[in-house]
Amino acid sequence: MDGKLSRQDISAAISGLGWRYVLSVARTSVPVGTLAEAVDVAGRAVAAAGVDADGHLLVDLRADRVILTVRSADSTSVTPRDLEVVRRISAAVREAGLSPEPGVGGEAGRSVQALEVAIDALDIAAVRPFWKSVLGYDDEPGASGPQAAIVDPLGQGPAVWFQQMSEPRRDRNRIHLDISVPHDEAPHRIRAALAAGGVLRYDAEAPAFWVLADVEGNEACVTTWQGRDALDD
Repeated sequence: MDGKLSRQDISAAISGLGWRYVLSVARTSVPVGTLAEAVDVAGRAVAAAGVDADGHLLVDLRADRVILTVRSADSTSVTPRDLEVVRRISAAVREAGLSPEPGVGGEAGRSVQALEVAIDALDIAAVRPFWKSVLGYDDEPGASGPQAAIVDPLGQGPAVWFQQMSEPRRDRNRIHLDISVPHDEAPHRIRAALAAGGVLRYDAEAPAFWVLADVEGNEACVTTWQGRDALDD
């Protein structure tokens, strides 16, 4: 049950259930009216996940929503077992008269997303230990090597990854944000950023990512799972 799935397979399997594939996880948001209702939804999700809850499910409770994230703790992507967990949780949520909603296009508030900080470096092996220590971060589960991302062990802060530079660069910022959004949210997010005064810097590798900047040149990338297979080759 733990074989490798393509990004397309994962997205197709969960989109109709109200979930989205975002930065190697399956994620959704369940709107609620009170924190007590959020606790009830969380309990239903944990019960539905059963023995898989501890190793596959993350729950973020708020008074207005419950954010559910599914991915195997020891994997860098969503597995067939994770898909089964998503199906069971979705059924349990719907039985309670609620609906998983990814919030695409401004529906149900901001869409689900994942945030990363990218740091440009000439010597990644030299700077990575500093950021790991100063942030109190760990190596990303299932990943290895000096260029692997580092992550918050409590799952609260954004992941940090390191982009290899070939030479010093002083005319652009050396740290930028990657905002990973559902594939069908990206057009809405980009239009909103451009309408807010942003500029499009690069889109040759869209829909994997678009590089945008504010009026002072500070950059951010809007990314999706689409097109990533070509970049991996």
